[in-house]
Amino acid sequence: MAKIKTKWVCQNCGYESAKYIGRCPDCGSWGSLTEETDIKSNKQNTNTIKDDTGVCLIKEIEINESIRETTGFEELDRVLGGGLVQGSLILLAGDPGIGKSTLILQTAGNLCNKGKKLLYVCAEESGSQVKLRAKRLNVNSDNLYVYSQTNLEAVINQTDTLKPEILVIDSIQSIYTSNITSSSGSVSQIRECTNALMDIAKNKNITVIVIGHVTKEGNIAGPKVLEHMVDTVIYFEGDKYKSQRLLRSIKNRFGSTNEIGVFNMAENGLEEVTNPSELFMREKKDNIAPGSVIIATSEGTRALLVEVQALVGTTSYPSPRRVSTGVEFNRLLQIIAVLEKRIGLNLSKHDVYVNVTGGIEIDEPAADLGIALAIATCYRDVVVDSDCVIIGEISLSGEIRNVSNLEKRIYEAQKLGFKKAIIPKLSKKFTNEFNIEIIQVPRLMDAITACVSKKQN
Repeated sequence: MAKIKTKWVCQNCGYESAKYIGRCPDCGSWGSLTEETDIKSNKQNTNTIKDDTGVCLIKEIEINESIRETTGFEELDRVLGGGLVQGSLILLAGDPGIGKSTLILQTAGNLCNKGKKLLYVCAEESGSQVKLRAKRLNVNSDNLYVYSQTNLEAVINQTDTLKPEILVIDSIQSIYTSNITSSSGSVSQIRECTNALMDIAKNKNITVIVIGHVTKEGNIAGPKVLEHMVDTVIYFEGDKYKSQRLLRSIKNRFGSTNEIGVFNMAENGLEEVTNPSELFMREKKDNIAPGSVIIATSEGTRALLVEVQALVGTTSYPSPRRVSTGVEFNRLLQIIAVLEKRIGLNLSKHDVYVNVTGGIEIDEPAADLGIALAIATCYRDVVVDSDCVIIGEISLSGEIRNVSNLEKRIYEAQKLGFKKAIIPKLSKKFTNEFNIEIIQVPRLMDAITACVSKKQN
């Protein structure tokens, strides 16, 4: 009898070692290596492999117009690039309790009502528990099949029997294959199960949606290769203590990765937010406090208006604090350095806090000018005009540079009733086709002068 070989695999990054080591040399985590059976696949002679698929020119390949299927949620279709692509493998990840299963179950109900046959594999819940959630979400269809199972081979057999058009796995960390001795959720199990699901999607032309968990570091649990294997990776974000939810694509082979979808968690499930700017601006008042400005950011083809708040106070520590929420920290330090050097603000003895309301993350440079004006007005204790929206990128010399999708941002501000927009001074003449006052500023000092409310002058 041949000796069974084992290997030690890191459960964080997938690093493999022939013997146990306390610290993973790849990701640096301690105690993350577990022992697994090393399975060697039988190699076949390449001469015996039969290729029956054939080779054809790319111009001869015909695309079926019905290759995409809308999900019933316009926000989800936007993130997917127009809908579900037939035969694709989609990974939906998010924190526990954020609403991943709720989103998928509502989407499943919408698809089944359109005549699609769907198999929902619940590996973490019983069928009765899924039924309770479906009853609350008002999901009830003759085309929706629920299968409470954790064994991958049983799922594959059930798929061959039912022949569904869409397969949902909830979740990939709870599914295991009998070919591997390690427990479910390990790196080897996740890799092998995902590879088998990818084979189902590509060879049987079934759309597979896989739900994955997120670690405390914010990464998808399992090996990094998991994100490379699937066609689309979607993150479901938001504070579980608030009702707003953001759907963001970080990988999409069939669409853009810059789009976001906005949902609101209600009593009867998730509701689409067709106008996110109005949601983020709902609590805006006419008399806003010093340090509060409205900026126009862009996510893909969508322009969003959000409120940026800054608080500047005298520090009681030798080193002043810099805290940012929703803004990249190094970007904040750079803006503070420009304010100190180009404007003359002495922030070395002041704590600076910056927050983006609504729980949205802003990582584009077009928010620089709004952040700088929020800090400067709070430091000077003046109020920015409540009808003014701020757009622009700041260079290290204090110049205001142009941004992309400028017209869409201005149009969104006009739609929400803003009367003035501060934008960079363009090299070419700006054709003002909007019913809004456009103020072009070349430098940061000019923007500070233009945005201050007349009541404060």
